[in-house]
Amino acid sequence: MKFFGIIFLLFSGVAHANVFERFEQWLSEHGLSRDETKYGMFENWRSNDEYINEINGRNMTYTLGHNKFSGMSSQEFSQHMGFRQNREFLESKEQSLKFETGSHDYGDSVDWVQDGAVTPVKDQGQCGSCWSFSTTGALEGVYYIENKKSMSFSEQELVDCDKLGNGGKDHGCNGGLMDNAFNWIIKQKGLCSEEDYPYFSGETKDRGECKSSSCTNVAGSDITTYYDVKPSSDDAMMSALYTQPVSIAIQADQKDFQLYKSGVFTGSCGTKLDHGVLAVGYGSEGGEDYYLVKNSWSETWGDGGYIKLGRGKQYNNGDGQCGMLLQASYPSY
Repeated sequence: MKFFGIIFLLFSGVAHANVFERFEQWLSEHGLSRDETKYGMFENWRSNDEYINEINGRNMTYTLGHNKFSGMSSQEFSQHMGFRQNREFLESKEQSLKFETGSHDYGDSVDWVQDGAVTPVKDQGQCGSCWSFSTTGALEGVYYIENKKSMSFSEQELVDCDKLGNGGKDHGCNGGLMDNAFNWIIKQKGLCSEEDYPYFSGETKDRGECKSSSCTNVAGSDITTYYDVKPSSDDAMMSALYTQPVSIAIQADQKDFQLYKSGVFTGSCGTKLDHGVLAVGYGSEGGEDYYLVKNSWSETWGDGGYIKLGRGKQYNNGDGQCGMLLQASYPSY
């Protein structure tokens, strides 16, 4: 028995060393060092590593994998992304009756990324400014469709300037609403480019002074209205998505979402909306219907910065996977 105990300890030590080597590799990949890591990061990473292996071993419709959030517990991840503040904003949204009259035909699939209407994936950093990225994404989409050219718009201008006392209603890194931001852009008759007003709040964790006067609105960015998509309706969502990318709100605080890597996400996901993202298409994969969604957590998260959310009435009693059918909207000229 003593012999087998020694063998077990030897193998346990090898296994632990292998895990720690992979943790060190993860630190290096994401530009971290042991001196920079917080207490407990390794334990969080190891716990997430075990969870990733467990879920992937079930042969689900999606896979999990390590990313820059792997060293965080679920609670730390929620705090890092400002989900609580975002949820408070999204819960405060009044039910809109501003739906576009009529409906559009739609095909079996659409992909605005392939069609050129979606800019490269961005990174909001440690700032609860997801609402601004969702807003610019929708503006970039309709701008491309209308002007036949790609343009990256400034999230920082929205973070800095769309605020109380400046004709806006949003709170920078402490949350906001896409509809509020559309209204602000309408009042300002457009928005500046990313190049002229670059993003920095992901590093500073706060907004700066409004500098709209130092840049010029991009010609053709002067939307005149926006519409909300009829909630809890795949037909309404696909009809809207067939014409342009759509801003949506989702619940993103679950561990499976935090560690999502690829495939159609059909895992458990509720409707306590806490994150703004951009729906950019829909289709089917391996017999599973999905919506293609662009996130703002850099290309290192998910499938190059994207996630495929399961599509169909089976998700949250028709409210959509992660609640994505509850608060969707898009700008228009």
